[in-house]
Amino acid sequence: MSTIAVLGTLDTKGEEHAYVAGLIRERGHTPLLIDVGTGGSPTVTPDVSREEVAKAGGLDLTGLLARKDRGESVTAMTQGAAAILGQLHSHGRIHGVISLGGGGGTAIGTAGMRALPLGFPKVMVSTLASGNVAPYVGVKDIVMFPSIVDVAGLNRLSRVLLARAAGAICGMVEAKPVAGVDKPLIVASQFGNTTRCIEQARKILEAAGYEVLVFAAVGTGGRTMESLIESGMVAGVLDITTTEWADELVGGVLTAGPTRLEAAARAGVPAVVGPGCLDMVNFGPRDSVPGSFSGRLFYQHNPQVTLMRTSVVENVQLGRIIAGKLNASTGPVHVVLPMKGISVISAAGQPFYLPEADAALFDSLKAELRQDIPVQEIDANINDVVYAESAAKILLRMLGRGTSL
Repeated sequence: MSTIAVLGTLDTKGEEHAYVAGLIRERGHTPLLIDVGTGGSPTVTPDVSREEVAKAGGLDLTGLLARKDRGESVTAMTQGAAAILGQLHSHGRIHGVISLGGGGGTAIGTAGMRALPLGFPKVMVSTLASGNVAPYVGVKDIVMFPSIVDVAGLNRLSRVLLARAAGAICGMVEAKPVAGVDKPLIVASQFGNTTRCIEQARKILEAAGYEVLVFAAVGTGGRTMESLIESGMVAGVLDITTTEWADELVGGVLTAGPTRLEAAARAGVPAVVGPGCLDMVNFGPRDSVPGSFSGRLFYQHNPQVTLMRTSVVENVQLGRIIAGKLNASTGPVHVVLPMKGISVISAAGQPFYLPEADAALFDSLKAELRQDIPVQEIDANINDVVYAESAAKILLRMLGRGTSL
């Protein structure tokens, strides 16, 4: 059967983790108790000691314990948890992980889980599971299981909930993916205003024998796509919708952070990049837009989403930023520019039609881009068939599949 890591602070929550370990053992799996506590001695005997965890993370455990700073200890053990789980996984010693905790335990447990690849079974039983879990989950597939009561001893309610959580991690480990023919993988970025483009491009790429995963460019989508590229699973990238950079620069709500566009560049994965939806910055309801943007051009996408048109100055900055990211590419990259609009609503006659802003973006990007990175200008809107076909066929050519489709 499989080995399941049971990671936690065994000084304060040893009884609870031992209970879960016993349930896992009853299901025929082998629990591996990992201690990440930094208080008193563990109340149950771990299979992996806190000293081993600290060593894996390059930590000075003696000095850490002597200072008795709980915040520093939690921060340090997040590093150790990530290191030890990463090592155990790389050596094939674990097949799933479960952890139980309050604030500190959740921070440590989920830090370790984020070091594991997508698809690896991960369950975090937490007092924080009903709130904002984005900082804990990040872009990984961590299942947050509400503890309901605090993780503070065993009682009639906690026994039931911990039994369900133990059953969940066992079931995840036991579940086997449906067998199928794995095709080379391409990832693509999409927004509502570039959907038609990606739909058409995806048909061409799939007809050429690729599997295409489409990510919504809403912040988490961009970060998840970057994470998947970093995993080494991706053959090619169709990053047409780079809108998250507009939110990062201007202060919108759908930013993917300052490392967006870096994964393919570092990994040398062939990439076709476009300026999709860089004409818009995303906010919530109209009354949520900061007052500093009064006088700007807005478009009410729906009652919950307000779009703000990027300015000429902002587009100059965006061109420089994107060029800088692409200039770091160690593999082939190709820029494809739609000269008649970078979204549905930036086309002629639409609310965000501002050709001088698009021109500023294109000119800035081309001026700053490395001379050996090709740029193709398409006399079309980004959602026109000719643009989608051109982008897809360029990527296929970069991947050695020709352009006969």
